[in-house]
Amino acid sequence: MNTIQEVLNQLDNIVAECRNNQSRIGYFTVLYRQVTRRVRDGILAGEFEDNERMEVLDVLFAKRFIDAYEEWKSGKTPTESWRLAFEASENSKHLVLQHLFLGINAHINLDLGIAASETMKGKELSGIKGDFDQINSLLSELVDDVKANISKVSPIFGLLIPLAKGKDELFLNFSIQLARDGAWKYANEYHLSTNQIQEIKNRDKTIGELARKLINPEKFLGFLIRIIGFAEWKSVSKTMDQLDSMIPEKI
Repeated sequence: MNTIQEVLNQLDNIVAECRNNQSRIGYFTVLYRQVTRRVRDGILAGEFEDNERMEVLDVLFAKRFIDAYEEWKSGKTPTESWRLAFEASENSKHLVLQHLFLGINAHINLDLGIAASETMKGKELSGIKGDFDQINSLLSELVDDVKANISKVSPIFGLLIPLAKGKDELFLNFSIQLARDGAWKYANEYHLSTNQIQEIKNRDKTIGELARKLINPEKFLGFLIRIIGFAEWKSVSKTMDQLDSMIPEKI
């Protein structure tokens, strides 16, 4: 893959596969396809600091998700953070937001820093900071859209989650701040490392632990999640279509 259009074609294929197979990894893929469309439109409008470089970043970034998905499909083992997300996607007990955040966890907190470093290979990483933040902002914006409209697929979410009384911080606000701070810190560590393979393993272990906390939240929040889950839509394809329609066109 060398262009954003090629990325979108691949994401279209994954969305179609997930819809046909009733795979919940489609929830994240639908959201991520929206991010990629926004980036494409932003490049065409000349909105980034370096639009040509942004396309390179977007392709390298997307390739990490697409490669992980293909590895999982073929029976190989992707990174731990992606493995946990894919395994969780086979379980109907998790909420739509849990599936979304597991994908975000793997892709932003691990993959984005690596893609940024690869984009700036042989150059100062600081040069891409603005566009790095812009991708995070786009994703944060789309997650906010979904959270604001989640009652359409999860009717009692908005009624019960306030009962968590602050204990829902990891769950509801998960990974957006990490994406802007921790992920950039990791990008710098990876960029300067003399052993990048080990750097990925170390980071993946940390992000895998965050995934486990999302999959198995503390007892009271876990109890609320089970109640909320009873009323969520069970059709994966219908939920994917609704997630796609929740996000307004802004570019």
